[in-house]
Amino acid sequence: MTPAPRRAPARSGGKSASAIPQVSWRTPQPAPIVLVSGPEEVCAERAIAGVRDFLRAEDDSLEVSDLRADDYASGSLLALTSPSLFGEPRLVRVSGVEKCSDAFLTEALAYLDAPQDGATVVLRHTGSSVRGKKLLDAIRSGTGGGIEIACPAVKRDSDRFDFAAGEFQSANKRIAPVALRALVGAFSDDLTELAAACQQLIADVPGDITEQIVERYYGGRVETSAFTVADTAIAGRYGDALMALRHALASGADPVPLVAAIASKLRAMARVAGTRESSSALAARLGMKDWQVDRARRDLTGWNETSLGMAIQAAARADAEVKGASRDPVFAIERLVTVIATRAPFGA
Repeated sequence: MTPAPRRAPARSGGKSASAIPQVSWRTPQPAPIVLVSGPEEVCAERAIAGVRDFLRAEDDSLEVSDLRADDYASGSLLALTSPSLFGEPRLVRVSGVEKCSDAFLTEALAYLDAPQDGATVVLRHTGSSVRGKKLLDAIRSGTGGGIEIACPAVKRDSDRFDFAAGEFQSANKRIAPVALRALVGAFSDDLTELAAACQQLIADVPGDITEQIVERYYGGRVETSAFTVADTAIAGRYGDALMALRHALASGADPVPLVAAIASKLRAMARVAGTRESSSALAARLGMKDWQVDRARRDLTGWNETSLGMAIQAAARADAEVKGASRDPVFAIERLVTVIATRAPFGA
C-alpha cells in the first residue's frame, strides 16, 4: 500500500496566521487534508492538479473522486475516503466549500478528527464568504494534519509580472525582460489567457524567448493592449496614441481597463517623481519592482509637476466618466489621451 501522504514543508519568508504548513501553488504536495484557499482560480486549478499528479506518480492506481460541498449527500465523504478492497490511494476533491451545506460541514469537521489512511482530501474555498469558517479554523489549527495552499487574487501589474515570470522560471525557460513586459501587457486583463500564452511559448519555442517572438505570436494583442495606449500617450506621441486607442476600441477593448492602465502609470510616475534614491532602495520602500521604478523615471521625461498633476486629475475624471458618470465613455477616454499626449488642458 502507498504510504499516507506526507506533510509538506512550510514556505519560507514571513509568518502565517495559520499553524499548518503554507505551500506554494507552484509546488503542491499532498497531505491528509489540503486546503486550497483564495479567489485566484488559475492558481487553484494548478495546485489541485499538482496534488493529483504527485499522488499518481507515486501510485498510478490512485482513485480520484469529486464532491460538491454545496450539494452534498450525507455519508459521501466517509464513503469515498474509506479503504477499498485492494487498498488503492484515494484523492477526494471537494469544491464549493465557501457554500457548503450543514451536512457537509458537520461531517467534514468529524473527519478531521480521524482522517482515513491513504486518503487525501482537497478542500477548495474561494474566500468569497465566511461560510465554512469553523472548518477552516479547525484545519488551520492543525486538526487533521493538513496544509494550506493560498491562491490570492492577482490584480496588480507587479503581481501579473511575477506570475508570468514564475511560469518561465518553473519551466527553466529564459525570457527577455522587455518580452515579458510586452506579454504581460498584452494579457493584462485575463490571467487565464496570460497563463495559456506563457505555456504556449514554453512549449513552442526551443530557445530563449525574445521580444520579436512575443510580437510574432501575440502582435495583435500587444499592439492594442491598454499599456500600449498608455505608453504612447505618456511619451507625447499623440497620433500614435489615438491610433492605438482606436485600434484597441475596434478590437473590443473596454474603456474602463484602458483608463485604469493610464492611471496606474501616472500614479507610478507621481510616486517616483523628485526622488534621488537608487532604484532598488526606492522600489523596496514603495513596494514596487526595480524595473517599475526605472520605467516610471523614464516616463517622466518631458513632464513637470504641473503637467503631471493635470494628467492625474484628468485620469480621475475619466475614470468616473467611463464608469457611468458620462453617457459617452469613448469620448472620455479620447479626451484623457489628448490631455496626456499634448500636455494641455482640454475643455470641460
